[in-house]
Amino acid sequence: MGGFIKRPIQPLQQSKVDQALVKMIATDFQPFSIVEDRGFRAYTEALDPSYVLPSRGTISKRMLPNLFEKVRADIEEQIKTAPAVCLTTDCWTSNTTTSYMSVTCHYITDFKLRSNLLDCFVVTEQHTSQNLAQELSRVAKEWGIQDKIAACVTDNASNIVRAVNDILKWNHVRCFAHWLNLTVRYSVHQSEIQALILKVKSIAEYVCRSTVASAKLREMQLQMGQVQLRMKQDVATRWNSTYYMLQRVIEIKEPLVSTLALINPLLPALTPEEWDITKEVCDILKPFEEGTVEMSSESFVTGSKAILMARGLQRIVAHRQRNPSIHEPQIWRKDLSKLKGSECLLKLHFWTLASKSMPLSMKGTQRKLSRVVGAATHAAKPKLPSTEEEEEEEEEEGGTPVSPPSEPVPKFWADFEERVTTLRPGIKNPITEAMLEIKGFLAEPLIPRKADPLEWWRVRALVYHNVCTIMKTRLCIVATSVPSERVFSKTGQIITDRRNRLSPSKKRELVFLNPNL
Repeated sequence: MGGFIKRPIQPLQQSKVDQALVKMIATDFQPFSIVEDRGFRAYTEALDPSYVLPSRGTISKRMLPNLFEKVRADIEEQIKTAPAVCLTTDCWTSNTTTSYMSVTCHYITDFKLRSNLLDCFVVTEQHTSQNLAQELSRVAKEWGIQDKIAACVTDNASNIVRAVNDILKWNHVRCFAHWLNLTVRYSVHQSEIQALILKVKSIAEYVCRSTVASAKLREMQLQMGQVQLRMKQDVATRWNSTYYMLQRVIEIKEPLVSTLALINPLLPALTPEEWDITKEVCDILKPFEEGTVEMSSESFVTGSKAILMARGLQRIVAHRQRNPSIHEPQIWRKDLSKLKGSECLLKLHFWTLASKSMPLSMKGTQRKLSRVVGAATHAAKPKLPSTEEEEEEEEEEGGTPVSPPSEPVPKFWADFEERVTTLRPGIKNPITEAMLEIKGFLAEPLIPRKADPLEWWRVRALVYHNVCTIMKTRLCIVATSVPSERVFSKTGQIITDRRNRLSPSKKRELVFLNPNL
């Protein structure tokens, strides 16, 4: 019998596998040098002996840039079909003191909310409002979206707020998650609460550092028939990490108390009243943590939910203020004025209507409706035929054109005659068309809270065509700048010791490809 004959791989198959290799490198944060690792080469040889691995230079200089250009072109084509976009942006400094700025884009196509990273780049200049505005303007022009930006979502830093509001004149939306963070941090910044948090933090740090304490805690959990859970520590920049730390202490209270009693470390123990206060603080913070998690999603419409959630949290806080429990500290000592102003700051009066998940409140109803009617009228105007076209259509349909009046109309009746004429049956009028659409839209039943508003609009797009056009320019607006912040967690994984020689252009391509593939 003859030996095994190694057949060369077909060019089309070689190209397909090459592309999959580059995608793996960008998706899994692998270094280009992986193609030189003996284990990886042996693995690919076992999968397909005919496949020839490209060199790291080929991947870096040709294959990665080609994939970058292809993905960018595909995204650019998608964004072109969107009537409006929402941008989010944030800045971050790496552990090498390099400053980065990210810009993400959110838009609606085919009644789906889509999100893409437009750019993540090094910022060498100072973070002045003027410099940040120039960078945002540059990104918008490169992608051809400068005329369709419905809003830009950022944190509360004064430099970026001024860049968006005062310099670029874009509709600015303050990040809902940052507002939650500031609200909670302000509320728990009291001597009684801070003393309690410091006590719990010292216990968590001790147990996490001590191998003896950690082992004894696991042993006590097994003896008590509980699931083995580790202590959690808080992070200074994330308020919800403090909540997770306190919640975990409550969950493992009995085995933790037993462990500390046996080891007897020199730590301040929590009194029975402090245990009760810890539980009460967790109960208070839980709705805010749930809100932070839900509003940080990128896969569904969040704008209208921000308004609903703000109102719900207002009611919870107001109830706590009126009916505090025995052990509960007065954590909300000041009325949440920022919470009450959140809906004004959003400047998105149409969110409450477009989401179809909440009724139109009586307060400001006329103002909201008049704005929506005006927007819907504007959307209907481009479709209006000219006077000559109307007459031709009427003649084709067998109608008789309205003859001019036989006698002159007094000037004080001229405006009345014009309005009545445009409102006669059979003639499309943008105002009446918009009002009829909105009347029918308001009569529709509300959808469940967890239902997708975009799916509701997909089914009814033809019925409420003009209102649907406006909806696409509102529901694309996200409530938080979390998408831009997530980019930096991936950037930190790309900039590692194995990739310390990457050029800025290669870092930029990899950071762009990772979330967009």
